[in-house]
Amino acid sequence: MKNKTIHIFTALLLLLVALAAAGCGSGARHNPGAAGPAADKPLPGQTQVLVATDPADVPFEFKSGGKYTGFDIDLMRAVAEVNNWHVEFREMKYNEIMPALDGSTVDMAISAIPVAGRSGQKVDFSLPYFGTGLSILTPAKNSAVKGWDDLKNKRLGVQIATAGAELAYTIPGAKVTAYDDANEALKALKQGDVDAVVNDYPVNAYLLAQGVSGVKMTGGLRAEKLYGIAVSRGKPGMLDRVDSALKTLKNDGRFAAIYKKWFGQAPPAFLPGEPAARRAGPRI
Repeated sequence: MKNKTIHIFTALLLLLVALAAAGCGSGARHNPGAAGPAADKPLPGQTQVLVATDPADVPFEFKSGGKYTGFDIDLMRAVAEVNNWHVEFREMKYNEIMPALDGSTVDMAISAIPVAGRSGQKVDFSLPYFGTGLSILTPAKNSAVKGWDDLKNKRLGVQIATAGAELAYTIPGAKVTAYDDANEALKALKQGDVDAVVNDYPVNAYLLAQGVSGVKMTGGLRAEKLYGIAVSRGKPGMLDRVDSALKTLKNDGRFAAIYKKWFGQAPPAFLPGEPAARRAGPRI
């Protein structure tokens, strides 16, 4: 199950900073299961698709000006466009999403959901569309830290109670300082109080995509995992249409454009899809 603790606190703080800079406020959270704000009706010929999401995970899904936005939201809307679907997002807490899919009260879900570890549930997953894990931020002019082995005996900044913090404490000789949020850790890095920051790749990539200067990402990913679109098994044929749409978006460049919009770089060549070193197993 996805460790939502890694993202939520950081995501909310990042969202507040982003919205303050843009001069707008976030919308109030809907009641669990409520439809999206000002949901319009399907056009003639369109199929309405109900999609569960928990908009508390910058940059994947969040609220801006009362509207859903984020990488996952843009991707889901693009999948819907390919299939001539009308998407209606149903907001709910993360731990409510799988029961809703099991009961077929929604058709699918997109909410940074790992494709592994979901055995025993009536859920299928699309082709993976995102690869994540832990990453390293260092000062832009740094040459001492090029990879994970170089973190030994270094001063490391982490966000408290995250997977990045857990890993940092296992690095030999590392002096670890835990901060309340990712922004404080980044500030410490820029001030020279720490040599590197260990945090989730999406958080670090999003910060860089927003124009944070003086830092860079290095070292590749650790604790890698893949995200997919979860589809209810009570909706026959829908999974194949999701996978087909993802392939279309990959081939025509729309997936790469959405990825670059949110993470500031091109996606790995295998996405959407399985990495070459990983065999696609049976549906969970």
